[in-house]
Amino acid sequence: MSISRYETSARMSRVVVHNQTAYLCGQVAEDRSAGIEEQTRTMLAKVDTLLASVGSNRQQILSATIYLKDMSLFAEMNSVWDNWVPSGFAPARACVEAAMASPELLVEISVIAAVSR
Repeated sequence: MSISRYETSARMSRVVVHNQTAYLCGQVAEDRSAGIEEQTRTMLAKVDTLLASVGSNRQQILSATIYLKDMSLFAEMNSVWDNWVPSGFAPARACVEAAMASPELLVEISVIAAVSR
């Protein structure tokens, strides 16, 4: 059984790959002062980068869990999400309202994806 861990610290790994499946830790925006659309865009860009680093991409996402600070942000977040997800490749998804680790954070995502290499 092979388990690969990437960008590992004492607390967590940013990506864990097991059985051709990648598990990404929660991703958030770089600029925490930005609005929901920009936070969503930059968060998803980080997902793209992490997936590419392990031989995956957004077309191979199996599941996504999105955490919103407030459900009133749902439509704005979805406007970015809908443009990011390739047509025909929508993953299983859940979106919940949650207390965030930092008060400036508006959105966080956790992703599971297939790995092709």
